[in-house]
Amino acid sequence: MAGIVVASANGNVGIEASIDVLRAGGSAVDAIVAGIACVEANPDDHSVGYSGLPNLLGEVELDASIMEGSGLRAGSVGALHGHQDAIALAKRVMDTLPHVLIVGAGADRLASEVGLPETDLLTPEATAIWKQRFVDFGTREAYYTRIADIVGTAMSDPQKVEDLHGTVNFIARDDQGTIACGVSTSGWAWKYPGRLGDSPIIGAGNYADNRWGAAACTGRGEMAQRCCTSHSVVTFMRFGMSIEEAVRQAMIDLRSLDDPYRSEMNIIALDRDGKPSAASSALDKTYIYMTTEMNAFVEEGRIPVPYDGV
Repeated sequence: MAGIVVASANGNVGIEASIDVLRAGGSAVDAIVAGIACVEANPDDHSVGYSGLPNLLGEVELDASIMEGSGLRAGSVGALHGHQDAIALAKRVMDTLPHVLIVGAGADRLASEVGLPETDLLTPEATAIWKQRFVDFGTREAYYTRIADIVGTAMSDPQKVEDLHGTVNFIARDDQGTIACGVSTSGWAWKYPGRLGDSPIIGAGNYADNRWGAAACTGRGEMAQRCCTSHSVVTFMRFGMSIEEAVRQAMIDLRSLDDPYRSEMNIIALDRDGKPSAASSALDKTYIYMTTEMNAFVEEGRIPVPYDGV
């Protein structure tokens, strides 16, 4: 059985590392960690890990989750400070604790206890982007009291939406047929301190079940939380939909949300037979995949499912 890795387009810096793990006989979980770690270390990606855009107070807070489809094991961390390796810490939660989700000071403490290196996540470039938004909107105090209005204004500007949120998704299937899924993000730029999106929430931003497949999301996490989007994709496949039908239906379900801050949402998925697919509310969005038999990854268009479509 050939191994396969599926990722959001920004996973291009890590997909070969992920495939190398599978080629060496490693597990899907280890492949996920290897691939996402490369993205977390990439200073050019302001939506994940090192150089992520900070929250309202100028602090970078990281969220991550990982799930293994063979036994539905999962681990997540949220609002992690001062440590770059959020996906590795999520795996530690899954492997060593009787919990699924550890956040804030608890996540920081666990990272120190297990020996993950401390990292100053805030780079000068990310700081400059953060400060520019306060030039646009006034003082930090004004932002603090007008966060809903400001987010609404940002949502009307496509460029600012790109700055607001981003995430990396990886799904892998190893040569034993085990499927795993991982997500890592720095969340919304200028988010309220302690905000958690869908990325650390199993069933919202990430879900894997060997019996049916896996899915993961990027975009405005509050939407995926309310629709349990990743779990929905897997459930739709469970009840007989093709992978293409499943990701499309999950996107259609998002249309029912009463949400004045509705913005772009994206899904990647892999079915139990190793077939990938992806969908987006935006046009011209892509995802990538690679098998252990391929020499390079392939970039494919996502199925467009606009909110005002049919």
